[in-house]
Amino acid sequence: MAGFVGSNLAEALLARGDEVAGLDDLSHGTLDNLAGISAEPRFHFHRGSILDPRDLAEIARGADALVHLAAGKIPRYGDALDTLVTNGEGGLAVLRACRDHVVPRMVLASTSDCYGRNPEVPFSEESASVIGSPHVRRWSYAISKMFEEQALLAFRERHKLEAVILRLFGGYGPRQNMTWWGGPQSVFIAAALKGEELEVHGTGRQTRSFTYVSDMVEGFLRAVDVRAADGEMLNIGADREIAIEDLAAMVWGMVRDDAPRIKKIPLATFGRYEDVERRIPDNSRAARVLGYRPSVRLEEGLPRTIAWQREAMSRAGLL
Repeated sequence: MAGFVGSNLAEALLARGDEVAGLDDLSHGTLDNLAGISAEPRFHFHRGSILDPRDLAEIARGADALVHLAAGKIPRYGDALDTLVTNGEGGLAVLRACRDHVVPRMVLASTSDCYGRNPEVPFSEESASVIGSPHVRRWSYAISKMFEEQALLAFRERHKLEAVILRLFGGYGPRQNMTWWGGPQSVFIAAALKGEELEVHGTGRQTRSFTYVSDMVEGFLRAVDVRAADGEMLNIGADREIAIEDLAAMVWGMVRDDAPRIKKIPLATFGRYEDVERRIPDNSRAARVLGYRPSVRLEEGLPRTIAWQREAMSRAGLL
């Protein structure tokens, strides 16, 4: 709730007149993200853990829908076990809260990482998951999110919980985490603002798509509202493919007027690590089911994000 997507989604829900209750342990989120809505009487924030049923009960009682955004991410720098526990045990705890408190619908924030190393792009929701070696810990993230997806569908079957799964592609924008946790654009912007080298992992020719936060939020709003979305897994993301090295150069050019300073970091630096060469969504199902079409181009979204991050870093004494 106090993180990047959650805080932006809470604002959008309140703006249209909804009542919003949110839970966050503040391990990655911050109360600063909620400053604009903290005094709103229809907003209720609870600090706590999704692993604690008592904390979950605070937000699940009386809810018309629960959006599950909490996640442990790819453990490039962290612990694979933490990722598995947060997503596996945490996901089950959220589902049990929906069951026990009779929440009609749950929307799960899943990830494009579930497609794994599948080389056939763009990814449709029927694309196979191609997971790498079990000795590579990065796959703990994809596997744990796939478990959450299957658990949600199983609760739908057994407990009649309405279920919508959103596989997200590369969110960015104001309030993004400014470390690698937030994605490569976050660290590229920080480095460019400070005139430091932009560290690109691997060859830099691996590609991704990047989705501006307002487009991501729109996907969640529609997933909450559209009755026909029950039982669906849907890609939510911009369908523009860009190489990471090109993204770095684009960010540098929006911040500075000299040649970009890019430093390649071998993947071997992170131990036994596997990257995904291409990742791009097929949005046709989301368009058909939700009427969803992302609209913000990188050339529009990145300058807004850079302006926000410049201010945030200045306030924090980082510039």
